[in-house]
Amino acid sequence: MQKEVKVGAITVGTKPFVFIGGPCVIEGLDVTLRIAENLKEITDKLSLPFIFKSSYDKANRTSIDSFRGPGIEGGLKVLAAVKERLGVPVLTDVHSVEESKMAASVVDVLQVPALLSRQTDLLVACGKTGKPVNVKKGQFLAPHDMQHAIRKVESTGNSMIMVTERGTYFGYNNLVNDFRAIPIMKGFGYPIIFDATHSVQKPGGMFAVSGGEREFVFPLARAAIAVGVDAIFMEVHFDPSKALCDGANSISLDDLPFMLETLKRIEAAL
Repeated sequence: MQKEVKVGAITVGTKPFVFIGGPCVIEGLDVTLRIAENLKEITDKLSLPFIFKSSYDKANRTSIDSFRGPGIEGGLKVLAAVKERLGVPVLTDVHSVEESKMAASVVDVLQVPALLSRQTDLLVACGKTGKPVNVKKGQFLAPHDMQHAIRKVESTGNSMIMVTERGTYFGYNNLVNDFRAIPIMKGFGYPIIFDATHSVQKPGGMFAVSGGEREFVFPLARAAIAVGVDAIFMEVHFDPSKALCDGANSISLDDLPFMLETLKRIEAAL
């Protein structure tokens, strides 16, 4: 039987699906709050549970010259402001044992990035915080490999675990989604999240930055809901062309209401 994970007042692992979204990276307090306010308004109208996500540091950017974010201290202040002003749970990436301890004092969900999903010390440290932990499946891993990441978190006594599917490397600079991964990973007993925007990323596809194929976000999200995911993750921005990170695979706020309404209708039809 699949477990349910409580994130504040939200339950992941039951219907309706949870929407997790926000800008890829914190671009400043004002921009972050404006996006968060819009997302809360959209999800409230659709009666969808909402978790806000943004990163204080994108530590795995392609180029040394790419914008990484404000750093952990400044970024956690922004996330705390979002949480306090809007009353929504927040999620962010952590990259080290030390960061997991600092972030746990503010955020509701610690996220282990896909490229760090085999890092035992990080997984164990996140588990020890007692916070819900979302582990993103490495682009280089088979779905069944994620049971080992889960066991590392479980070893701490923490069973508030979620797993995110975000595509698998298929040759150079290309990701594909094998939707068998969702029922395979659901078999481990924890909620499964589908990252619709990173799944269309082209890692390093524009030489110094990653590219993306935004037009495929919506079809992949529809498929994921039909297969039975518990949450949908999307990076969202006012103007993706001007986003400081992952703009090529981010969704415009203007397009989001129709997408989420359609996903709700698909879920209701199951």
